Amino acid sequence: MTRSSARESAPESAAVPEIEVQYPDEQLAARMGIEITEWTRDRVVGTMPVAGNRQPFGLLHGGANGVLAETLGSTAAAMHGWPERLPVGLELNCTHHRSALGGTVTGVCTPLSVGRTIGTFEIVITDDEDRRVCTAKLTCVYRDRPPGSAG
Repeated sequence: MTRSSARESAPESAAVPEIEVQYPDEQLAARMGIEITEWTRDRVVGTMPVAGNRQPFGLLHGGANGVLAETLGSTAAAMHGWPERLPVGLELNCTHHRSALGGTVTGVCTPLSVGRTIGTFEIVITDDEDRRVCTAKLTCVYRDRPPGSAG
């Protein structure tokens, strides 16, 4: 997703920070086919194909749910701290409700609580039939950006 398309999906009242979200080929999110389709301070949405992200029994790998959740949650956390503070993942919890066998899963991330030093986000992952596949919670700690670091 390009920065300009993120602005188009964001409500005019929401201030969207200048964050370039891109996943070069060597990044895990790109390898897994994750695409962020919407981002605002109140909601980050992304999709991931089941194909290529299965465990040996043909089901969507639970770790793939974790990667999608962490990708969306970290993006949301950055939206709340940028550019002064950087989020670092502290804890990820995933509850797997059902299997996904094919198609695409969609994750919707919303903030539960965001303070100066800690942010917690809920990520709900659903299948193509809008059935809940996984509920995840990501907690990040915010660190001050080191002076002179690249933004």
